[in-house]
Amino acid sequence: MSDAAAALAERTRSRLRPDATAVVAVAGPVAVGKSTLAVQVAEVLRDGGVSTEVVSTDGFLLTFAELDARGLVMRKGFPESYDVEALRAFLAEVRDTVRRAHDVTVPVYSHETYDILPDESRAVPPTDVVVLEGVNALSATEGLVDLGVYVDAPRSLIETWYVERFVRLVDEAAPGSFYTRFAALAPEALVEAALGVYRSINLPNLVEHIGPSRALADVVVEKRADHGIGDVRDVGRR
Repeated sequence: MSDAAAALAERTRSRLRPDATAVVAVAGPVAVGKSTLAVQVAEVLRDGGVSTEVVSTDGFLLTFAELDARGLVMRKGFPESYDVEALRAFLAEVRDTVRRAHDVTVPVYSHETYDILPDESRAVPPTDVVVLEGVNALSATEGLVDLGVYVDAPRSLIETWYVERFVRLVDEAAPGSFYTRFAALAPEALVEAALGVYRSINLPNLVEHIGPSRALADVVVEKRADHGIGDVRDVGRR
């Protein structure tokens, strides 16, 4: 378990909310390791007796059909591709219900089909902490988060990690996966395709929207080239 996870878990414990749920938001660029860190923080908290659920903002993306109807397919991941109202309503219900006894449901997103799964939802039971992770976990949630975390790394590393992940997902893609459409590409062409996606979609989103949300964080976690943690730094409160 990373030292960063332990450090963030300790900061979370100081923000626990009596009879309600504390929300920890973990934001940062695509491929920087947000999901992994969120899971690690949850594991540390559970080991210490704090009930914790991890929720991704991907579940609040608009469906592919809706993105297509709005002309937003190439803007997936940008602020307008999310149902921000539903995301904020979820957090408000989780966070402000005193002695909540009921589950709160969230949509389920599939990274294989690259879409929201129709007629499926996930129940989030009453819990001490919800760790919310995603590129807009800070920008879309202002006023509804108890601890804001931004995971960062140099842009050259982020691009490299994105390409490596893209190639791996194509290599591991099961039949029906979004990534099977790239399976016939030669290795060099596959890397070029990954770079094209990153530089035309992910990089502009990082520059215009994701990166500026760092200003909303309480803590910045810096990643090294080996994916290890370089620094965990308090930068202020939301």
